[in-house]
Amino acid sequence: MRRSLRLLTSFRFEQSDPARFYGGIATDSAELIGDFYADITGRDLTGTVVLDVGGGPGYFADEFTAVGARYVSVEPDPSEMHAAGLRVSGSVRGSGMALPFRDNAFDVCFSSNVAEHVPQPWLMADEMVRVTKPGGLIVYSYTVWHGPFGGHETGLWHYLGGEFAARRYRRKNGREPKNRFGRSLFAVTAADGLHWAATTSADVRTIFPRYHPRWAWWLVRVPVVRELLVSNLVVVATKA
Repeated sequence: MRRSLRLLTSFRFEQSDPARFYGGIATDSAELIGDFYADITGRDLTGTVVLDVGGGPGYFADEFTAVGARYVSVEPDPSEMHAAGLRVSGSVRGSGMALPFRDNAFDVCFSSNVAEHVPQPWLMADEMVRVTKPGGLIVYSYTVWHGPFGGHETGLWHYLGGEFAARRYRRKNGREPKNRFGRSLFAVTAADGLHWAATTSADVRTIFPRYHPRWAWWLVRVPVVRELLVSNLVVVATKA
């Protein structure tokens, strides 16, 4: 429960203090992926090559380096890559929907809070499977549109429509939201993730709500309820 509260309350810092928000998400991601990798392989992340799809300015790099992994990130937006002034030697500019890597290149491939910013998120998921080694780990985590954080900085107004929320934000703040609906923010549902999990060639190990304690994971199994309460859906798979 403490973990859930820590992650959920950090959302208010996403725009005002991104290092604090993404730093906490990075720590949680490294722990989460390390646990799943150990469950599947019996080994820790030492010596693995990890691809972060949509890695942004590189907040995750230190966390994975600290546990002995070689961290590589791919990010399409050069301004986003340099937004925090971080230097990440493994950063590559490229699209998640056409990853600039060969097949079977990575031990671990993950994406955190990126799918909702991609016009074809399930093409990106397929690309992540492609570049992962057989037996490797794929972790796909994204913000559910109808959850309370679906509108990102536009708040709960997205329940009245993404375009309405964006226009309201512009009127109130005198500028466009960073995450502009229809351009850099899209409506991705929990049902979308479940459909991909049912059709992918990868071996899906579990699907759960990222910010909830384990006793609340049943929410994923309930239509409508999962769209409103899951907030962030995680699909964990291994490559066949």
